[in-house]
Amino acid sequence: MAVAEAPQLDQADAPVVFSELATASGHVVAVARLNVPATLNSLSLSMIDLLLPALAHWAGRPDVVALVFAGSGDKAFCAGGDIQALYRAVRANQDAGEIVDSYAFDFFEREYRLDYLIHTFPKPVLALGHGIVMGGGFGIFSAADFRLVTERSKLAFPEVTIGLFPDAGGTWVLRNMPEHLGLFFGVTGSHMNAADALATGVATHAIAATLRDVLADRLAELPWQGDAAADSAALGSWLDSQQVELVLTAESAAVPETLSLAGGYADIVARVQALAGQSEWIDRGIAAMNSGCPVTVGIVIEQLRRAPALSLADCFRLEMTVGTHCATNPDFPEGVRALLIDKDGAPKWRHDAVANMPDADVLEHFQPPWPDNPLKDLGAS
Repeated sequence: MAVAEAPQLDQADAPVVFSELATASGHVVAVARLNVPATLNSLSLSMIDLLLPALAHWAGRPDVVALVFAGSGDKAFCAGGDIQALYRAVRANQDAGEIVDSYAFDFFEREYRLDYLIHTFPKPVLALGHGIVMGGGFGIFSAADFRLVTERSKLAFPEVTIGLFPDAGGTWVLRNMPEHLGLFFGVTGSHMNAADALATGVATHAIAATLRDVLADRLAELPWQGDAAADSAALGSWLDSQQVELVLTAESAAVPETLSLAGGYADIVARVQALAGQSEWIDRGIAAMNSGCPVTVGIVIEQLRRAPALSLADCFRLEMTVGTHCATNPDFPEGVRALLIDKDGAPKWRHDAVANMPDADVLEHFQPPWPDNPLKDLGAS
């Protein structure tokens, strides 16, 4: 099978910096570093289009034994997708009354292909989730086999605040949590600290932030064999030896296991609201849900109800369907306007509360808007 074209290496000013580290065993550890710290390494379509062929190339090379994702700067691994670029495309289409800019649809499709490729990469993948890990960044992070956090990690799917939904594999992530936690994190967009990430299985290891700068060199010293299963086991054992004990407490422990997906959308929201007073962290989450997009709350509930029956590829196809609708409906651009453009903090959602929202306005997001899903081939052998 032909190997995809190699990425250009060690270009310090590129939005994604690709490197190859020679190991003591004669193999190569591949590194992809998101490199736009001014925007907290937010993921753009151009960055995705750099990553896809690079990963395809490394997947096909027998000397490449592992893949590492990292982010430049000290503030973020990746704060999410380039929301303002999505906003501009969606607004152009709405202003024109027709599709004149396909950026949003192209972004979703190629981002989800990238995430699926990471999930199914044939060699161990490690992601260093230091600092902010949100939205599209969460998608890359959660697709890795080894998901490292530090005492400064802050993870979230905060899409309820902008009228989008937990995508980029968010369906898979939330469904693999206990139901009460997947529901709470999804509808509130609450932040996880490193302890939460470990407790929910979102992260696999906690390391000291000081290890970040030497991690790649340490990986290059490991006795790689070129066998994915053996290398994964050895990498896991080494990471176990590097773990640190966190002084943080898992805030999510305050969410009761009785919180469930039973009942209508308004019933579920009422049960979440009834948790007020359990902790300041829970109260912040409830406040974010109450001011957030009601349709997003319904979408999250519907995602979680449908997810158990879906394969990984099906989860991405579901997200492609929902994302396409979000890019043509008014809540998403309105949410971005209020948060990032005008910054007035006063979005005018289609509905003022979940209790006043017809179920149909949620369910329409799950109806395919085209004869064939653009990701219909995902997972095909």
